[in-house]
Amino acid sequence: MIGILSVASLAVISGVSAQRTFTVKNNCDYTIWPGLFTNLQVGTAVPDQPNGWEQAAGATVTFTVPDNWNSGRIWPRTECDFSTVQGPTSCATGGCNGGLVCDASTGTGVPPATVAEWTLSGAQDLDYYDVSVVDGFNVPIEVTVSDTSCSTASCPTNLNTNCPSGLQVHDSSGTVVGCNSACNANLNDNQSDSPNCCTGSFDTAATCPPSGVDDYSYFKSGCPDSYVYAYDESSGTALWTCDASTSPDYTLTFCP
Repeated sequence: MIGILSVASLAVISGVSAQRTFTVKNNCDYTIWPGLFTNLQVGTAVPDQPNGWEQAAGATVTFTVPDNWNSGRIWPRTECDFSTVQGPTSCATGGCNGGLVCDASTGTGVPPATVAEWTLSGAQDLDYYDVSVVDGFNVPIEVTVSDTSCSTASCPTNLNTNCPSGLQVHDSSGTVVGCNSACNANLNDNQSDSPNCCTGSFDTAATCPPSGVDDYSYFKSGCPDSYVYAYDESSGTALWTCDASTSPDYTLTFCP
């Protein structure tokens, strides 16, 4: 996970047992199968919600999350059918190991997918959160905070509509259902040493500026308050924080 994982490695666990309320709203006019994942190598606290579920258009789901949830993510999966296949290919986008309920160890989700990420009660007693299109886009999403002094993280634009041809992901009917990142699409033909992936000789912020990332402006202009590539924190509108002492609750909206 880009961004949140780097913060999580510095996280300071508060040790409290408080709970936060998370609300997931599906404002899309189609069913979403949200996926949920916790990086158990970083923290053991997990929400009281299954790692995947079906959510009809217009439906709202609310659950509690431990105050020290670390390296957690929620993302939309689309056009899923678990009747014959229980795995990543069960969905047109965002599918995961495990089928409907993503595997607790390996069910991070298959790109492209728009991802909301959290580390709660982290370093400096802050919550860290973001919306990431580092691995591509499938559905517009938005994260709002009950503490209104805290910023909204979002990717509100449907990037599938004008997705560059080399990044398009199609479903079985030929409809564009996802927009890959330049890294995931392997536009450089060398993901291990790529300015699009910030790998190899491009593995620092200094050697991997946004100007070197193909289609950075397309993603950032459509979703300015989201994480677009590995070192996008330099934009000032990628990674967000909120005072953990206020115990803020979060709302994730699909198709805001």
